[in-house]
Amino acid sequence: MGRFFIHLAYHGGSYCGWQTQPGLPTVQQTLEEALSTLLRQPVAVVGCGRTDTGVHASDFYAHFDFREEAGGDGAAQRAVRMDTRQLVFKLNNFLPADIAVFDIFPVAANAHARFDAVARTYQYHVSDRRLPFRQGQYCRIYYRPDIGLMNEAARVLMEYEDFTSFAKLHTQVKTNICHLSQAEWAEEEGGWVFTIRSNRFLRNMVRSVTGTLLDVGRGKLGIDGLRRIVEKKDRCAAGVSMPACGLFLTKVEYPDL
Repeated sequence: MGRFFIHLAYHGGSYCGWQTQPGLPTVQQTLEEALSTLLRQPVAVVGCGRTDTGVHASDFYAHFDFREEAGGDGAAQRAVRMDTRQLVFKLNNFLPADIAVFDIFPVAANAHARFDAVARTYQYHVSDRRLPFRQGQYCRIYYRPDIGLMNEAARVLMEYEDFTSFAKLHTQVKTNICHLSQAEWAEEEGGWVFTIRSNRFLRNMVRSVTGTLLDVGRGKLGIDGLRRIVEKKDRCAAGVSMPACGLFLTKVEYPDL
């Protein structure tokens, strides 16, 4: 049995998130069906995270195990590794156009796409303009936010570790502690982008953080108010959760990749 990592990307607009759900289209299910068909054996895929409905990923990793039919000797293992290029080619012809596989490569038997990741980076894109060629990839807002104030507020977030106020309620996570290493806004062509990097994220956290920072940027919330929201540890105190269409998982980092 050999374990392999898959490096891929997907446009989440047509999917109900990454994780398989009965009767609903998901990225995980689509990928598992394609791999099982091409490898002619049942294949279960474990992703590096669980993106929500409509969220995109330009950098995503998953792992799967492949049962070698030739007995697992050295020659068979080398043959499997040589076949990964062909498997990438076949997958990209088999999968729908909104999923792209970049690479497949062997890893240690205990390597884990989710638990071995040491950092993840998300970006959220907004614009006050109508962008016809970016439909489904940004969120339109109807004001011009103050990027200076939003970056001041983002720096305040870096002072905290408990992000309960920005977490989806009634989840099964054991801790709401996250260690941010980047949180900043920048101008981009046609709008603005928020980049946030952390060792881990809570469900819905990036979208609710973005909505709260935009409240600062439009003058609805001050810096002291932001501090009170974080310290209250109450999701109802924070801003709205932004739509999924503007959110991208853009980087997943591993110590040995």
